[in-house]
Amino acid sequence: MPVNLTPNAIAAINAGDVNAKPLVQVLDIKLIGSTQERYRFLLSDAVLTQHAMLATQLNDRVKSGGVRKGSVVQLIEYICSTVQNRKIIVVLNMETIIPDCEIIGNPKMFTESDTTAPKAVQGCNLEHAGSTSNGNSSLKTSGNKMQSFRPTVQPSYQPPPNYRNHGPILKNEAPARIIPIAALNPYQGRWAIKARVTVKGDLRRYNNARGDGKVFSFDLLDLDGGEIRVTCFNAVVDRFYESIEVGKVYMISKGNLKPAQKNFNHLKNEWEIFLEATSNVELCQDEDGSIPKQLFSFRPISEIENADNNSIIDIIAIVISVNPSVPILRKNGTETQRRILNIKDGSGRSVELTLWGDFCNREGQQLQEMLDSGDFPVLAVKSGKVSDFTGKSIGTISTTQLFINPDFQEAQRLRDWFDHEGKNTASQSISRDVMPGGPRNEIRKTVSQIKDEGLGRSDKPDWITVKATISFIKTDTFCYTACPLMIGDIQCNKKVTKSGNTRWQCDRCNQEFDVCDYRYLLQAQVQDHTGLTWVTAFQECGEEILGCSAKELYDLKYEEQDEIRFGDIIQSRLFKDYLFRLKIKEEMYGEEQRVKITVVKAEKVNYSAESGFLLNLIPKNRQY
Repeated sequence: MPVNLTPNAIAAINAGDVNAKPLVQVLDIKLIGSTQERYRFLLSDAVLTQHAMLATQLNDRVKSGGVRKGSVVQLIEYICSTVQNRKIIVVLNMETIIPDCEIIGNPKMFTESDTTAPKAVQGCNLEHAGSTSNGNSSLKTSGNKMQSFRPTVQPSYQPPPNYRNHGPILKNEAPARIIPIAALNPYQGRWAIKARVTVKGDLRRYNNARGDGKVFSFDLLDLDGGEIRVTCFNAVVDRFYESIEVGKVYMISKGNLKPAQKNFNHLKNEWEIFLEATSNVELCQDEDGSIPKQLFSFRPISEIENADNNSIIDIIAIVISVNPSVPILRKNGTETQRRILNIKDGSGRSVELTLWGDFCNREGQQLQEMLDSGDFPVLAVKSGKVSDFTGKSIGTISTTQLFINPDFQEAQRLRDWFDHEGKNTASQSISRDVMPGGPRNEIRKTVSQIKDEGLGRSDKPDWITVKATISFIKTDTFCYTACPLMIGDIQCNKKVTKSGNTRWQCDRCNQEFDVCDYRYLLQAQVQDHTGLTWVTAFQECGEEILGCSAKELYDLKYEEQDEIRFGDIIQSRLFKDYLFRLKIKEEMYGEEQRVKITVVKAEKVNYSAESGFLLNLIPKNRQY
């Protein structure tokens, strides 16, 4: 029996009717976009056709073959937007009714002159159309007979009620539709989202070639679990900074969608909202508390061993120790606080958690008092940053949130495990000098074994310890000029270039400044009794090897031009025994794969400890 496409669907959508759920046919599918995959459809109601854009969260429907040329689909959620002076349908949600069907009717491209009068359409015979793609289709069965889908006549379009009284609505100023955050895309016209503020960033000031400015951001979470960051600059900061509160629900509209800056935005959303002078932000009553207060994606500590450096994760664990807070001098001359915690979970691993800044005297002090009283609290960390310097650890950043003894199921399960079992269970640390495998997780190798065993050529890096001496240090490029600006609690460190005669320019921060930082990028040749290889040592390791900062060595060579003292420092480090902790990983340089060997720690050999290590290598049952 035939299934009729919805009469007049294309014209009705262009007239503003987005409340119907019409049946249309997909006549063509094209993949567009070089950086972001998007699919463009040609939709038909058997009389008229119209171009449509598929929301990226529906891309899998095409990739899996659930939607293809000829498919009859039901539009569940959609809008009609004007892009480059022509209208286009943005499909936010849909269901496949018939996967394969012959082309229905002889449709023509929609134009503004097309009327909305109903027109006759042809049908698609189900006997030759194939089956539906899922059990939620709009087709109904009774016994062995399949009934045709015959949509009812839809009432004329009425815009949804506005959430705020702005007085009479002028022509072409229909109220925005409230849509899920996941459905936001630049092809929409008017939209509104209702969401809870989960994180509010600090107010930051900056200076660049265009002058001084200020900026702040906050993160939103909606009913469907969608997250997005909102950013305000300058005059917009004055409008919204004081009124935005963490935990409150807001209705937001008339923002500008731009691609998210993934260097600073870890949310799983390709877009970011920038508020403007015309944007609306209205506080809403949280009547039923249906919007969650926070969204977690917890990972066990054991998985952090294989997590990428600088990745952002959520973790929940038991706090087993808290160290005192200590002052730390930043590279830009300001002082901050640092406090190190140790936490463990049921995965058999423990890890260091480093608190920075206000976290030390706020949550850090509270945790210290709880442990002093004999309590071992549960701590949930939202958005901690992974570091792989001398093992794996986690640190707080400006958007991190800490929850002490939170009231949800994961915390209760962890508490039960610790009280009944975990308190007396030993955990293996993945932090500091600890590396995967072997006693104390240390794998000793010789220089020749790096090549002979093909270290670094697997999917994951190899971590080894080598006892070797430095036979040569490159002195022409031992450091680089770096950006000193702070992004939250993290220094930018991007390479900067001269802008004019005195100022420095950072392309990442898009700012200029008078003084740059100097950071080690030390290339050295190390050797043992089996061979030699090149290694690279960055800032902290460069200081461990040379015993002074990169700025001090730079000034000695280029400002004071004291080649004798400079040479003495370099020569004094040659042919001294070190224990090098190395990270070995194959990376792509241009079109060539090369093994990169990075020094993650350089220690002068403690000969007493080294003698003990060598004695332990001698078999105990050896006969003399």
